[in-house]
Amino acid sequence: MPEQRPQLNNPIRQRLHEIIFEADTQAGKRFDLLLIVSIVFSVVVVMLDSVAELQVPYGKIFYRLEWFFTLLFTVEYLLRLSCIGRPLKYAGSFYGVVDLLSIAPTYLSLLLPGGKYLLVIRILRLLRVFRVLKLVQYVGEANYLKRALHASRRKIQVFLLFVVLLMVLFGSVMYLVEGPEHGFTSIPRSIYWAIVTMTTVGYGDISPQTDLGQALASLVMILGYGIIAIPTGIVTAELTVFQQLTTQSCPQCSAEGHAPDANHCKYCGAKLNP
Repeated sequence: MPEQRPQLNNPIRQRLHEIIFEADTQAGKRFDLLLIVSIVFSVVVVMLDSVAELQVPYGKIFYRLEWFFTLLFTVEYLLRLSCIGRPLKYAGSFYGVVDLLSIAPTYLSLLLPGGKYLLVIRILRLLRVFRVLKLVQYVGEANYLKRALHASRRKIQVFLLFVVLLMVLFGSVMYLVEGPEHGFTSIPRSIYWAIVTMTTVGYGDISPQTDLGQALASLVMILGYGIIAIPTGIVTAELTVFQQLTTQSCPQCSAEGHAPDANHCKYCGAKLNP
């Protein structure tokens, strides 16, 4: 089991880690809420700055606010790296990359004008709301859904191939039944009609006019409802295990998603904070 690094015994670092990473604590919850509000305001500033009518009279204000939020998030990013035992591990994680990308465009705009509008990527940081609202268990369940999708990928591939064959078959038959005089000018266009009809979208730009064509369309519509439900059943069959997780963050690698009674990180083995 990996040993904890000495600097983590520093009470200041431990306190920073509790505030920045632990959403289960009052201080951590207040920090995350303040962070989310700052993210929302910073994204609003970027969007308003792109409006020509507002950019002219308020451009300087938007520019100053942009740099204020960028410096604020830069300090926050550096604090995150300084209060965990493995900063490179966090920097390479999903949240670490998003945090870095959320501040990079402002500095990049010094070299490439217009790069600042990439700051809207900050909206991805609002994913932290899952931690604040105690929804991290759904993130964990999303991992199970991902595994279920991976496990059922071959079944879904076979199913999609079958659907494509049906689309080609119904489109070809409809082309023969209706013909160009009713809007079915080619087999590809007829296949387009079959896709729109079977998925129950129903644009109505082309529709069958003959009795036989309308009967075939009715069959395609009925099949569409059943076909939509099949992938759901395939994936649901793979979802058999669920686990409640906490928002507790590892002080070494910053990983989350630990069981309520966990004492050590399931990813790096470091001891979790009590």
